Amino acid sequence: MDKSKGHDAEIKKEIDVLLSRINAIEASSTDKQQKSLVTIMKLLLENQKHFVDEFVHIKKALDLLTLQVFKIERSKQGD
Repeated sequence: MDKSKGHDAEIKKEIDVLLSRINAIEASSTDKQQKSLVTIMKLLLENQKHFVDEFVHIKKALDLLTLQVFKIERSKQGD
């Protein structure tokens, strides 16, 4: 397995653990302000998870682009 894939999966796992903890806080909170803060924290973590997914897509796109550049360079040298 690629090191970056392991790192991405590790980050997602940490985010899921944090979301679980926040859900527990939400379930035990009685104060309206606490519930509002929990909602904000959940939203931030969900966005962070989305950011990690997008970053993985960008890395893959850069890898494909780099591969294409190398193929073009190789074909130019063969001419």
